[in-house]
Amino acid sequence: MSELAATTIVGIGGGLIGLVFGATVQRTGFCTMGGISDFVLMGDGGRLRAWLLATAVAIIGTHALHFAGAINIDKSIYLTSNFGWLGAILGGGLFGFGMTQTGGCASRTLARLGAGNLKSLVVLLVLGMVAYMTLRGLLAPARVQLENVANIDLTTHGLKNQNIGTMLGALVGLKGGSARAIAAAIAVALLLWFCFKDAAFRRSARDIVAGLVIGLATVAGWWVTGVLAVDDFNPSAPLASVTLVAPVGDGLQYLMTFTGATINFGIAVAGGIIAGSFLTALACGTFRIESFSDRDDLIRHLSGAALMGLGGVLALGCTIGQGVTGMSTLALGSVIAWLSILGGGYLGIKYLEEGTLLGAVRAAFARG
Repeated sequence: MSELAATTIVGIGGGLIGLVFGATVQRTGFCTMGGISDFVLMGDGGRLRAWLLATAVAIIGTHALHFAGAINIDKSIYLTSNFGWLGAILGGGLFGFGMTQTGGCASRTLARLGAGNLKSLVVLLVLGMVAYMTLRGLLAPARVQLENVANIDLTTHGLKNQNIGTMLGALVGLKGGSARAIAAAIAVALLLWFCFKDAAFRRSARDIVAGLVIGLATVAGWWVTGVLAVDDFNPSAPLASVTLVAPVGDGLQYLMTFTGATINFGIAVAGGIIAGSFLTALACGTFRIESFSDRDDLIRHLSGAALMGLGGVLALGCTIGQGVTGMSTLALGSVIAWLSILGGGYLGIKYLEEGTLLGAVRAAFARG
């Protein structure tokens, strides 16, 4: 397979996945930030459980592909032996806090742009710019220094990667494949139990469909980059799946330097989400041009977008990139980032309630 053919397959496959993803988000209201907010403020766990169902489905499908020999998830960025625990904590917390200020996670922001929300356009421009600055620009040296100081080389501890099953298996003397299968089974069982123990969620076809489709989109991403576009003689397409922060930054660069640039999988997915949401909004009659209500609304969205761009790169992903795709590999770093996003989101909701960061911290840790 030629490099051009692999790039074309990745672009088309990513775009189609994005179309379905965007249509689903627009039609079902899938949003991790909204799920956390619903749960904290109203006790409604529907959208939160939809996110967790997506994670469970992604774990099942990803490990099925891995154990079948179709892909090797050890080649993904999530399972390297370079364990970035501090980046996962700081980045996840910043991203979680930032998304509450913009009113949505990265996937929801892309979908809102497709549906006519101009606030989302500003958020994506700032998010993408800060993400790119953190990856390759002004903030990159500080990021690299943080990684050099805090990251742990797991090979010095006799570990090949940071898969939870592999790590636990090494502790108890269980073979890697068996340990991985057991860890995946336990994780899926716990997630499905939490989702379906709630009667309201069991009755919500909308949330169940959202979780199933978003989870399968992650599996499809692994399949496109790891099976369809693979070429043993010319491995031009790295193994990847749906993640949205860094691709927004890459997408801005692509738009500004079109000549000689190529659309990678992440850019194709992000563009597909916008297109899928746009088409769905038009079909359903929900396309509306929306803008900022006042100065404070603008400032809140700008600051939140910057935190999302910085945090998403430090954590190696967002609520989808780490919360679903990263978690599908059962990487320890992804679990830490996932928990940190939840914590940052909770603190951000309290900040919106209390009006100050100190008040938010006090409210978050208040008893009763």
